[in-house]
Amino acid sequence: MKKKKVILPLVLALAGLYGAWYFVSHRGQEQTDDAAIEAHVVPLIPKVSGYVAAVHFKDNQDVKKGDLLIEIAPEDYEIKVQQAKAALAALQPQIDASTATLSTTQTMSSTMMQTAQSAVKAAEANLAKTRNELERLRKMDDRFRSRKQLDDAVSAEHDAQSRLEEAKAQLKNAATAPNNVAVAEAGVGRLKAQVMEAQAALDAAEQELSYTKIYAADDGHISNRTVEPGAYVQPGQMLAALVTKGRWVVANYKETQLEDIRPGQKAEIRIDAYPKILLKGHVDSIQRGTGAVFSAFPPENATGNYVKIVQRVPVKIVLDTPVPAGVVLGPGMSVVPVVYTGGK
Repeated sequence: MKKKKVILPLVLALAGLYGAWYFVSHRGQEQTDDAAIEAHVVPLIPKVSGYVAAVHFKDNQDVKKGDLLIEIAPEDYEIKVQQAKAALAALQPQIDASTATLSTTQTMSSTMMQTAQSAVKAAEANLAKTRNELERLRKMDDRFRSRKQLDDAVSAEHDAQSRLEEAKAQLKNAATAPNNVAVAEAGVGRLKAQVMEAQAALDAAEQELSYTKIYAADDGHISNRTVEPGAYVQPGQMLAALVTKGRWVVANYKETQLEDIRPGQKAEIRIDAYPKILLKGHVDSIQRGTGAVFSAFPPENATGNYVKIVQRVPVKIVLDTPVPAGVVLGPGMSVVPVVYTGGK
């Protein structure tokens, strides 16, 4: 009985000392075990369909930016390129001929107009001359000119009038030449549009051909490989994932822990898979919104059955120390970060 009276106070005292030590040692710290490693994950997705001709990587292999990773059989797309080139080449003689016709039409139009205008002026001058001659003979006394001279002058005046009418008709016809030029220009314009369309088709075919080769967008390693040579793939199908080298931590702190957390504060991270390794880092940013709000099915609190739950807010922690050699640190791995809000 006396021993119990002695042990109980001793246990209470030790518990109090431990509580005091824990409070002092953890003051200015915020810790959570709801945290994981994150990284940029680039999906390898084809833009064209076809059979896989070759896969140039193994599971979990390291790759460099620009490395050729996957080849899709290119034969069908090479045929499309050749067809587009042939269609473009077939248009070139047509546009050359149409351009030459336009140039000839423009030259002839200008020449015809100038010639017709000159002919009208010459016909008008000749008509005026014959009329003057006829008028002169008519005014002369019959003794000084013969009947034949008068008849010839009348005939000459009629001929000059006819030539003037013909010249005016030719001038009128020459005035329609700009319409012929416009028609020729329209023909060249249509062919140029067809050439542009054919060039665009060729560019599209060459681009599709380039899509038969998938390259690494950045340095990293391959994960989640689901493709094999000979498989038929389609646009949008996930073939593998390229995980880039950068790593950071997303720690989901309770909203009640955020009061003293600020960007720039120091942090320490322990990895569940490597408990002896301690990484240094700092708070990069705090998400403006809880994780639940940005989930696939955000909560709807206006339903009449609301129960208040402490929310989690993602905090991004950037690593300041490099990952030790030989340590496999991939996205999704669990960690325990501690943020020092007291300025440690």
